This record gives sequence, structure tokens and C-alpha cells, in this order.
Amino acid sequence: MSAENTYKYSDKDLAIFKKLITEKISKANHDLELIKSAYLNDHNNGTEDTSPTFKAFDEGSAVMSKESNSQLAIRQEKFIRDLKTALIRIENKTYGICRVTGKLINKKRLELVPHATLSIEAKNMQK
Repeated sequence: MSAENTYKYSDKDLAIFKKLITEKISKANHDLELIKSAYLNDHNNGTEDTSPTFKAFDEGSAVMSKESNSQLAIRQEKFIRDLKTALIRIENKTYGICRVTGKLINKKRLELVPHATLSIEAKNMQK
């Protein structure tokens, strides 16, 4: 019987997914710190002595960069939250079960998107 035909993943599979997700959370937290560091950076590139036009351009660029970094940080925080929620599903032994079809989500999909809550079938139904 293949995993796709059973109701839930085995404890062994769940342990593998837990390790994968824990590693992804660690990397995502590291990436978030880098994004926050870039966001909080002064962006002072020594433009005090340059032409007013360049300085205005540089300040506009810094504002856009801060906005972009802020959006990246928000997305990264959501990603981390989704991964932590996936860990809760592992503990509850409901991990990998599609919330629409009730079928198991393909292992390959979960390896690529470990916080997925929809099977490809359910995802395609949304389109």
C-alpha cells in the first residue's frame, strides 16, 4: 500500500518531515535577521558631498529599499509561522493531509513546500 492511499503518514515519515521543517525554520530565521539588518541599516553611502539630484535619488532609493525589505520581512515572518503551524500538524499527526480532499499530499510536494495544506488536485480546483 503506497503512502498516497493511506490516511496518514507514518511516524518515520513525520520525523523526516519534522527534521526538514526544523531546518527550514532555522534558515528562515537566519534570513529574516539578514532582512531586518538590511532594513535597519542607515543606508548612508557618503552622499553628503554629491550633487542634490543624486542625493535625492539616493534617498528615494533608500526609501524604496526599506519598503521592499519590509515586505520581504513580512513574507518571511508568514513563512516561518506557516512552518511552525506545520510542526503542530506533525505533532497532531494530521500533517500532509489535504484540507480540501482529505487525501495525503504527495511526499515530493511536501519536500518542496513543507507547509502545504493542499494537494495539487485541490490547488488545481481553486484555479
